[in-house]
Amino acid sequence: MAKSTNPLAVIFVFLFVFFLVLRIDILCPTFCKLVMVILLNFGWFDFYIMLKVTADTVVGTKETNKICERRSKTWSGFCGDSKHCDQQCREWEGAKHGACHRDGVGRACFCYFNC
Repeated sequence: MAKSTNPLAVIFVFLFVFFLVLRIDILCPTFCKLVMVILLNFGWFDFYIMLKVTADTVVGTKETNKICERRSKTWSGFCGDSKHCDQQCREWEGAKHGACHRDGVGRACFCYFNC
């Protein structure tokens, strides 16, 4: 017969992954210790280590993809439609995307590039 999985363990693993992605373990190390104890009791310690290493790798990768904001050099006048701003930033300035944002009294087109 197949060994049944305890629903409580599944819930704790889900919460652990959720909090790990949000990096709550930095703010609440007690939660990680609790999850580790539960996983040890259910024989999922290898799974815990794999999740921890994977999450740390993903979080480290995300930090390198920073986006820089710059006011459009080709847009002039009021920016009322972000779709047009986005299209101009992509086609004329080689940006990843663009959007209209408040700038002083009016609205201006801002382009977003990879730093």
